[in-house]
Amino acid sequence: MPRCVFVTDLHGSAHRYERLFSALAADPPEVVLLGGDLLPHAAAVSSPHSRSWVEEVLATGFAALRERLHEDYPRVLLILGNDDGKAPLPEIEAQEEKGLWTHLHGRRVEIGGVPFYGYAYVPPTPFALKDWERYDVSRYTPVGCTSPEEGRHLSQEEARRARHSTIAEDLERLAGDDELRDAVFLFHGPPHETKLDRAALDGRMVDHVPLDLHVGSIAVRRFLEKRQPRLSLHGHIHESVRLTGDWRDRLGRTLCLGGAHDGPQLALIRFDTERVDEAVRELL
Repeated sequence: MPRCVFVTDLHGSAHRYERLFSALAADPPEVVLLGGDLLPHAAAVSSPHSRSWVEEVLATGFAALRERLHEDYPRVLLILGNDDGKAPLPEIEAQEEKGLWTHLHGRRVEIGGVPFYGYAYVPPTPFALKDWERYDVSRYTPVGCTSPEEGRHLSQEEARRARHSTIAEDLERLAGDDELRDAVFLFHGPPHETKLDRAALDGRMVDHVPLDLHVGSIAVRRFLEKRQPRLSLHGHIHESVRLTGDWRDRLGRTLCLGGAHDGPQLALIRFDTERVDEAVRELL
C-alpha cells in the first residue's frame, strides 16, 4: 500500500512550492497528490502566461526532483482547480507525456493495488472564471453565486456544455460499477455540510437572503455516502479548518481530509493508504 503526500491550493506561492519540493526530497513518498488551484491567479487569465508558468516553475521543480531522486521519484497525480482555469491543460498534458505527472481529472489509475480517481469541478461560485464549475445536482445556482453558464470560459463549447452537465452525473460516469472499498478520491471541492466546506460568510446577505455557510458539493457528499470509498481528499475552502478546528471529517466509512489552508504556510498531509486514520497534517 503506497505512502502518500497530499497538498492543495498552493496558488503559485513560491514559498509553498519550495517547502513542498524540500519535503518530498527529504522523505519521498510513493505518491504525491496535488488537489488543484496550483497556479498563480494571473496564469488562468492568459494561456501563454499559464503555459510559461507550468513549464518554468511547476515542471522545472518536479524535473529537478526526479533528477535528484532517480528511482525514488514518486508518482505525481494532479488535478486543476476553479482558480486555474483550463488554459494550462495543453502544457499539463505535454509534461505528462514526459512522465512528470498524471493529470487525474476524470480518470482512474491504480498504484500498488490502490485505485485513485480525480475530479476537479466545483459547484457554482461568485467568481468569474467558470472553466471548472458545474451545476451540482440540478440547474440551481446558490444565492450570491453566478451560473456556470455565465462568466468566463476557455471556449464557447465549454459554456454550452455547462448548461447540460452536473457534478452528480459526472461522478456516476467516473466511478461506474467499480468496487470503491479501497479507493482514494482526489477532489478539488469538499462535500456539503462537513467540517471541510465552512466558509467565512457569517452575517452576509444578498437581497435580504442569508448566504449558506457551507458551500461544498451536495453531489460529492451523496456520492461518498452512497459509494463509501476508503478516503477522499479536498481543498477549495481555505478558511474551513480555521473556522471548524478540524481538517478531518467522516461520512460513514469514508474518511475525508482537507488540505486547504488560509495562512502563509504549506499545509501538507501524509498518509498511508492502508492506515488512513493515522494521517498527519503538517504546516511548513
